[in-house]
Amino acid sequence: MKFLEYTPLDRINDFLGHLNLGELTIKGCLEAYSCKHTGTDKRLSLSLEHEILDYLGKSSDTDSSSPAEFLLSRSSRKTLIYLVLTLCHMYPDYDFSAVKAHQFFTEESWNTFKQIFDTYMFEASKEWCETYEDSSLLETLYKALDEVVKLPECEIYSYNPDSDADPFLEKGAIWSFNFLFYNRKLKRVVSFRFSCLSNLVAEGFPADSSTYEEDGEIFDDMDM
Repeated sequence: MKFLEYTPLDRINDFLGHLNLGELTIKGCLEAYSCKHTGTDKRLSLSLEHEILDYLGKSSDTDSSSPAEFLLSRSSRKTLIYLVLTLCHMYPDYDFSAVKAHQFFTEESWNTFKQIFDTYMFEASKEWCETYEDSSLLETLYKALDEVVKLPECEIYSYNPDSDADPFLEKGAIWSFNFLFYNRKLKRVVSFRFSCLSNLVAEGFPADSSTYEEDGEIFDDMDM
């Protein structure tokens, strides 16, 4: 996997690097990678493939919706390996398991991503519009992603691990999302992680989860 530099992504990264909104901070980061394997990637890819095949050999699942059924497809295994390799490059100190990671990946649509983005990044989008008047944050993001990975041709995945297996989790995190946009033809992946942190917790004040309970209730009925 090779890290790719794109100016349109840099502009958004600069804005979302540390967006202070008083008691809260919004953070976001876009990273683009080519799926071309380096020497290290080849070894890790083989290791992940062996892990998956070993899992399949021991699995007795026959349900068509089970992980085993999905991973029987070589194409599906290849996609999973690319996604896990992307995570490995983002967090080189974390040991990702392909089989375990597969349980946390969900294929999404652009509309689902847009719904989540519009809801949780509302305040960040307002700040963007006050800073840049040419287009909205979501429109700018769409154009940047489309330039790198051709969005209409992309598969979109969310990565939502358990809290004890989440390398993305930061102190004071109220919520966080991790998406990967994968184009098979171009063999490119763009990761986009964005989160909201409590500045009070970061500064050493005790966290009071009830502060955010009322806000959280409005999302209970959303189709995520």
